Amino acid sequence: MTNTWQGYLRADGRKGIRNVVAVAYLVECAHFVADEICRAFPRDDVHLIGFPGCFPNDYAQKMMEKLCTHPNVGAVVLVSLGCESFNRTRLAEIIEASDRPVETFVIQKSGGSASTIQAGRDAVARAKQVIAGVPRVAMSVSDLVVGTVCGGSDGTSGISGNPAAGRVFDRLVSEGAACIFEETGELIGCEHIMADRAVTLELGEELKAAVDKAARYYEVLGFGSFAAGNATGGLSTIEEKSLGAYVKSGNAPISGIIKPGDEPPSGGLFLMDVVPDGDVRFGFPNISDNAEIVEMMASGAHLTLFITGRGSVVGSALAPVIKICANPDTYRALAGDMDVNAGAIIEGERTLNEVASEIFDKILATAQGEQTASESLGHQEFILTYKSFEPIGPACLPTK
Repeated sequence: MTNTWQGYLRADGRKGIRNVVAVAYLVECAHFVADEICRAFPRDDVHLIGFPGCFPNDYAQKMMEKLCTHPNVGAVVLVSLGCESFNRTRLAEIIEASDRPVETFVIQKSGGSASTIQAGRDAVARAKQVIAGVPRVAMSVSDLVVGTVCGGSDGTSGISGNPAAGRVFDRLVSEGAACIFEETGELIGCEHIMADRAVTLELGEELKAAVDKAARYYEVLGFGSFAAGNATGGLSTIEEKSLGAYVKSGNAPISGIIKPGDEPPSGGLFLMDVVPDGDVRFGFPNISDNAEIVEMMASGAHLTLFITGRGSVVGSALAPVIKICANPDTYRALAGDMDVNAGAIIEGERTLNEVASEIFDKILATAQGEQTASESLGHQEFILTYKSFEPIGPACLPTK
């Protein structure tokens, strides 16, 4: 497996591993029309994203701006109903400033559903012709931003899949990549261990504060980040789940804390704080695994490692998802949806290092264009909801 490949060069100098046309709805009322536009291009790198809310939200605006200018995105088609509060003009201006083709369609001014669908499909066809000529550029591991998330965890996740992913993170960081882990609500009890890995004492205090915030948030909600399925899968407490989730961060020094939409300023390991700031206003901060994947994409993740024990079949729009199955029984049941069988560690057939090496090779193959299992099946899940964040302080990125 070669360690260099040809990526897609964007005007801001960033490099993508996919060249996607994003069709974005700006309110749920425009979702159907945007979806119908995409359906004319099945399995053709035309992906549906969007924000369903009618009321304004700075977080959602920032997320859509970041996602529409993600390195894997070559062009954008915006679909608005017309009376929603989302600032479509600002979004279009930011996309245009990134030197990406963008066209906006307002259903209330475009003759309704049928005519907007046809106009959107014509726009996608034009965009595909333009981005076919995007310059290619050499990429290597040091250009990559890689996220990790675990979902549908069970008693095997912290024994096989998560520690294997952690060893991959260590190797990626050593070769200059930026790696993001998150789920502070599932790191409760690990904050002091994490603080010892921080590159500065001040960052260590910020790491502990981020987990404390998550603990307070979930206490108000009255329900921790611990689903019934986790218990059925053999996990007993949130502390036990946290220890299993924590190991997927590996052992590299922690270089900083970012929030959704913040981009890592360099290579290294970064914690993403996904719990909103301020009072509890918007419900659970991680209503589904795909919401977390979207947040890491908004921070520039080219791809995401997804570790599961109970089993998950999801992928994502815009950026590939590599699914690592921790449980050998689950792998046998869902083999067509999985990319790596870390359950072989449980059965003594392979070592942690062997599975970690397979995951690393899968990352390289995916970056070079090979489809993941979820991509080949056509999965393009996407979810974006309301949140609110304050900017990070200087102690959060001491290496910037």
